[in-house]
Amino acid sequence: MSRLALACEYDGTDFVGWQAQANGRSVQAALAEAISAVADEPVGVHGAGRTDAGVHADCQIAHFDTRAARTPRQWLLGINSNLPDDVSVQAVVPVPASFDARRSALWREYRYTIACRQTRPAQDRRFVWWLRDTLDCDAMTAAASAWLGERDFSAFRAAQCQSTTPMRRMLGIAIAKAPDRLELRFRANAFLYHMVRNLVGAMVAIGRGEQPVAWARELIASRDRSRGAATAPAQGLSLAAVGYPESFGVPIVPIGVRPLSGSVPEPERGLTPSSTASPTPSAPSSTRKGL
Repeated sequence: MSRLALACEYDGTDFVGWQAQANGRSVQAALAEAISAVADEPVGVHGAGRTDAGVHADCQIAHFDTRAARTPRQWLLGINSNLPDDVSVQAVVPVPASFDARRSALWREYRYTIACRQTRPAQDRRFVWWLRDTLDCDAMTAAASAWLGERDFSAFRAAQCQSTTPMRRMLGIAIAKAPDRLELRFRANAFLYHMVRNLVGAMVAIGRGEQPVAWARELIASRDRSRGAATAPAQGLSLAAVGYPESFGVPIVPIGVRPLSGSVPEPERGLTPSSTASPTPSAPSSTRKGL
C-alpha cells in the first residue's frame, strides 16, 4: 500500500458538503469514485476539513491509500477525467504512511467574502454574501483581537457541533478591503461547526454599528451561542489553505491562494495583537504551485 496526498478545489454550491452522506452529492464521494476508477479498486479518501453544504474550497488537502502503481501525473489526469466540473484536483504527490490529512494539519485557514454594494452581484453570487451596508472595518478589526489565542469558542459553535471540546487556538484574523467587497481570513489550529460563519456574523453586526467593539470580548466570555449574531450564509465561505509540518513535503501556501496577511505566530510561540491586520488587498498570484 502506498499513500498519496492531493490538493483539490471545488464549488460547494451543489454539494451537501465534504463528507459522504446518503441525502445528496458530496465532495468526498465524488473524489473516492474518481480515484477508485483510476486505481481499479475501491479507494477511500480522507480530507483535512469537513466543509459544510454550500461551502467552497480553494485548496482542500486529502489523502488516500492504494495498491495501484501510477505516476503522480497519471493520478492527476486520471482523477480529473472522472470528476464532475465543480471539483478539480490540482496536484497529487506521494507522502509517508504517517501523513494524515486531518490529524497532521497544524492549521486551517478560511476565507470569507462579502460584497458591499447597492445592487446584487450576478457573476459571483454563488461565492459572496451580498450586503448593501457600508461596514466599519476599523471596528471589525479591533473587535477581532478579542478572539486571538487559545479560547473557549462555545459562543460561536452550532448546536449540532460534535467536537468534544470548544477550545480552539486562533492564530490570525485579517481583513482586506476593496471598493465593493471585504475579504475576511481566519487561521486556527481547527474550527468548530459553523464557527467561522458565526464569527463573520458577529463582525458584521459590529461593522454595521449594531453592536460595540467591546461586545466581541463579552460574547466570547459568555460562552453562550444564543447571545451571538445570525450565522453568515455558506456561499461566502471557502477553505483557503491547510498547513503541515515541512517534513511531509506539503507546502503551506497552495495553488493560487494568498497567505494570511499580518504576522501569524507559530502555535508554540503564543499570540500578539499584531496577528490581526487590515491589509491592502493585492492581486492573487498568477504563479501556480504544486502540492
